Amino acid sequence: MSVETSLLLICVGMIGGVWNALAGGATLFTFPALMAVGLPPIEANATNYLAMLPSNAAAIPAYAKELKEIGTQVWPLLVVSGLGSITGSILLLVSIQALFEVLIPFLILLATLLFAYGSKISSWVNNFDSAKTSSRMLYTALFFFSIYGGYFGAGLGIILLAIVQIMGFASFHVANSLKNLLATSFTLLSIVVFGVGGIIAWPEALTMMIGSTVGGYFGARYGRLINEHYLRTGIIAFGFILSGYYFYKTAIGWQ
Repeated sequence: MSVETSLLLICVGMIGGVWNALAGGATLFTFPALMAVGLPPIEANATNYLAMLPSNAAAIPAYAKELKEIGTQVWPLLVVSGLGSITGSILLLVSIQALFEVLIPFLILLATLLFAYGSKISSWVNNFDSAKTSSRMLYTALFFFSIYGGYFGAGLGIILLAIVQIMGFASFHVANSLKNLLATSFTLLSIVVFGVGGIIAWPEALTMMIGSTVGGYFGARYGRLINEHYLRTGIIAFGFILSGYYFYKTAIGWQ
């Protein structure tokens, strides 16, 4: 790997790390970068999981206070999302990527709308049905979106933020702490599956990981200082941009 390629991957990893720590969706930057340096799509996808792992993991210490407040409520979320992630990762190994590429922009757009109107949807669900049924629906959604996360993962941070917000974790920073923990957990599981399957490009992954580690930590650390209203607005805007980008990619056939 050339010096130029290494510097590109480190810089892109740093940008992606900052954004993943704040909201998620860094695949918009990192996945194309890995393909640009010569990796085929499926290998670039699997490599991206390992490369961006620190962007969520490095953010966890910055949210230690919020995670302590959540306590044992996190365990069912970890189990459900972990099972979904393993399922999605196995599907990537045995299926064709083209089918899921068609679904990507729709899933990201849905996630953005869920995040934008999460509080209203949460109130409506709680008033309309029993807490037991509502909880079952949300855990089912978490499982299926985690399958998506294990398969491709673009924009998954927005999806996770939406789901945990609807579950009642209304504070953005509490929801974001959960997002980073869940993303770290099921990314580790996906990496195990991809590693066994032999589809990770280790030199590229480890190089980009340097940047994502730095970006993830500082993104979470200073993201806490940003006004929550502006941060939410920025995330919603980014969600629409990300979905539009993938609609465009789908329209031109991912050329």
